[in-house]
Amino acid sequence: ENMTNENIAKLKHLPAKDFAMLGLQYVAYVKPVVTQQQVAWSVHAADGSQIAVLNKRDVAFAAVRQQDLEPLSVH
Repeated sequence: ENMTNENIAKLKHLPAKDFAMLGLQYVAYVKPVVTQQQVAWSVHAADGSQIAVLNKRDVAFAAVRQQDLEPLSVH
């Protein structure tokens, strides 16, 4: 669906808590993190809460897809 100026204006006035809930049922964010001096991949819900930490990026993406979510990279 295309974003109209009206929709964009509505998003700008959305409270932060409500904005964080957008996409909660559709996406998960995957970002690199360092744990015990090794790179791992942290999976987060759309609201920013951490769901999991996995050893490999492709495993993190596969885990997200198994939950019927779309994985998005965060750098």
